Amino acid sequence: MSKAPQTPAQLTADRALRSDVRLLGDLLGQVISDLGGPPLLARVEGARQLARDRRAGNDEAGQELQNRLAGLSPAAARELTRAFSSFFSLANLAEQVHRIRRRREQSLEGVPPQPGSLSAVLRELAGQGLVLSQIREILGQLEVMPVFTAHPTRAMRRTLLVKSQRMARSLQIRLDQPEPTPREAARIQAELRRQIELAWQTEEQPTARPTVADEVEYVLFHLIEVVYVILPGFYASLSRALEEAYGPGAGADLPCPLIRFGTWVGGDMDGNPNVGAHTVRATLERQRQLILGRYRDELAELAEEFSQSEHRVSVSRAVHARVTAYRELLPERAGNLPRRSADMPYRLLLTLMQYRMEATMAETAGAYESAETLLEDLALIRTSLLAPGGGRGGLQVLLALEQRVRTFGFHLATLDLRQDSELHRRVAGRLLDRPGFMDLDPTQRADELRAALEAPLDETATTRAESDDPESVRCLDVLRTIKDMRTRHGARAFGPYIISMAQGADDLLALLLLARHAGLEREARIELDVSPLFETVDDLLNARSTVSSMFADPVYREHLRGRGNRQLIMLGYSDSSKISGIAASRWALYQVQEELGELADEAGVELSFFHGRGGTVGRGGSKPRSAILADPCGALRGHLRLTEQGEIVHAKYGLRGLAERTLELLSGAVLQTTALCSPRSRPEPQWTGIMDLVASAGRADYQELVHHHPQFHDYFREATPIDVIERLEIGSRPPSRRSGRGVENLRAIPWGFSWTQNRHLLPGWYGVGRGLQTAAERFGADELARMAARWPFFANLLADLAMVLAKADLEIASRYAELAGPVGESVFPVIRERWLETRDWVLRLRGEDELLDLEPALQRSIRLRNPYVDPMSLLQVDLLSRWRASGREDRELETALFETVRGISQGMQNTG
Repeated sequence: MSKAPQTPAQLTADRALRSDVRLLGDLLGQVISDLGGPPLLARVEGARQLARDRRAGNDEAGQELQNRLAGLSPAAARELTRAFSSFFSLANLAEQVHRIRRRREQSLEGVPPQPGSLSAVLRELAGQGLVLSQIREILGQLEVMPVFTAHPTRAMRRTLLVKSQRMARSLQIRLDQPEPTPREAARIQAELRRQIELAWQTEEQPTARPTVADEVEYVLFHLIEVVYVILPGFYASLSRALEEAYGPGAGADLPCPLIRFGTWVGGDMDGNPNVGAHTVRATLERQRQLILGRYRDELAELAEEFSQSEHRVSVSRAVHARVTAYRELLPERAGNLPRRSADMPYRLLLTLMQYRMEATMAETAGAYESAETLLEDLALIRTSLLAPGGGRGGLQVLLALEQRVRTFGFHLATLDLRQDSELHRRVAGRLLDRPGFMDLDPTQRADELRAALEAPLDETATTRAESDDPESVRCLDVLRTIKDMRTRHGARAFGPYIISMAQGADDLLALLLLARHAGLEREARIELDVSPLFETVDDLLNARSTVSSMFADPVYREHLRGRGNRQLIMLGYSDSSKISGIAASRWALYQVQEELGELADEAGVELSFFHGRGGTVGRGGSKPRSAILADPCGALRGHLRLTEQGEIVHAKYGLRGLAERTLELLSGAVLQTTALCSPRSRPEPQWTGIMDLVASAGRADYQELVHHHPQFHDYFREATPIDVIERLEIGSRPPSRRSGRGVENLRAIPWGFSWTQNRHLLPGWYGVGRGLQTAAERFGADELARMAARWPFFANLLADLAMVLAKADLEIASRYAELAGPVGESVFPVIRERWLETRDWVLRLRGEDELLDLEPALQRSIRLRNPYVDPMSLLQVDLLSRWRASGREDRELETALFETVRGISQGMQNTG
């Protein structure tokens, strides 16, 4: 297949990107030369050129590169790696700004809208015959919630995040001024160089392990500094898109909020002893103060802007009455109102509202009781502006604040909680005073829990359980904190309580028993939304039976009725893929959504799914729009809840243009798949049988290597830098969930991180090639090609495989394999054979000559990046060998290794 030629617009855009990268690279070179010295710059440039020559097929250049890197002092290795890492940080920033550039160019009049944008989606829906009333009905039901998580490999200092945004603004000035004057160009370059210089002089990671509070700040930076700012722009884009597709007035009175935000940071206790009642409380308080502070500042800005005189516009009696009421409510502050504003009722009211917000922050008299009371004041002003003679001046900025308050409330983001089911069982056993409770089968446990929940509460059991058991105290304290904080922050402050490794109705009943003992029962109802998390492929395959038992359990069903008959189920992508391979994981996740949707319909339960996707393909990562459209028809029903991993939060929400694009892609895909779902969207019957075979054969092949090969565990320990990653001070959570050194106990993040570092990227592709080969032998390659062309699920799987296979590098991977000695000689040939097999099938089914021919921009990006990643990889191999030879005790070598880990992560744009 020949590649599609680039359009003139694409060529122009590529030139602009190359110009930005070249400028940033030149400025970095100047900084390296000035601060690191000319010899460092010469070493960097020499390594880069040799790496490029090696990629071009010059074996001598490859050997010379390896010779130059071998034996570098730890200090020299650190500086060399820092140079390449800094380049990637700048290149990543340039690519982000480039995406904003492309988005702006495609919003120009006469240019087709950007694929996946709200304009493109709504035009397509209108073309399919959907009328405006149908669209507005779907929008009225739409619920999209990105949930931000911590990520141990991505916790950049706030100061570097700010510097990144400043550099992006400078690049965007170049975008706004394509032909700047010499003085303007010099000023832009001086600002860019200043930020690059400061970043070079700043350590990327703190020397101490980040605390939970540090991880909270990383997420809040993106929510407050970016998402808060762009939210009204998202609604403005939706309004324009509706009017483009359906005519004037179609975008008026949009439902809000369509999007809300959640977070796990501060509430994810699973395997993290640093998270508990204290972090739940501290996180909610910090979020509250931040969002109230933004409202205070925005009210002050609105008061300054709303200068309308009552002699020139009509102002409602209700506004005047509210000013009078607030003067009485806040007599001391009201005395500060300037006399010159006496004829400006809007300014007076907005200033008094600002005073009320300050009282809310200080928790003094006159505070707002809730976000709803603030919205009442804003609605009062809006109604007055829209009334005859109101003038409408400032209406849009007022609506912007309304949209923010409706979205963020007084809590900013919903806090989810998560804990391991096994811990709940242990504490429940103590509350029941049942020493053998853990040894009972699930049915027996459910019987005992049901009996306890139906009986009067035994308060002495709480005291007894907590008297000599710190675990019970910690667990119940978290639930008590939910009760206290809900009273203070409102019901929306908390999302679901998620149960990891949930395997039966007993796991849900155990948590309800704990909640009851913690005081969450009110009028015979336990005020807690409980969500099971199905993580392994076996748990996913058994989910129908598990959920059926949940819905059939009289106590749990009564609890559901008290919660509005709504059930959220979380689907785990990371562990299912880690244990059984990507083919089995993806197919089990697809099937479980279909099966549980049917089961919920039969039971009369409104079911929603929470997609726990990771940042990499091996952990369920995918292009968000493609992934949503690949889900089973009817699975979303207008509702999407998904994790946004800390690893990719900055890439998706770090700049305002990117964040707005991300929200458009998510909401547009949910709107499209909800509107167009029909029987014709479903796969042909024989395709499910083919996928059954691909999944089962792929799982068998993956597990044969990962779980049954006698030398695989040793290979993993020796051919990856897992021993370095385990020592990195990069997250508040330990790398393993439970004790034990096996793959099953290692968290999916360090597992995936290790395979990205050594350029294998094994979790993202291994086993699929064997599955495709097996299916083709039975059903024929032509039928698989039809699936690839007509079934979004299968096409998306192949697209993800193409990307991860293109990022893998077997030549570099072989150098890591050599670290494992004879073990590597046994294991790596198997991996190489399977990579080649998988690549050949992906090329064949996608009709490509080379990987990613269908996505040339991504193909070019990977090819341009590889020569800059290679020196860091080869250096890491050398350092690993020397560090391990020291008994892993040489701290200087270890520190240099830490730098290579971060640098390779920047270059690969993936960690765990």
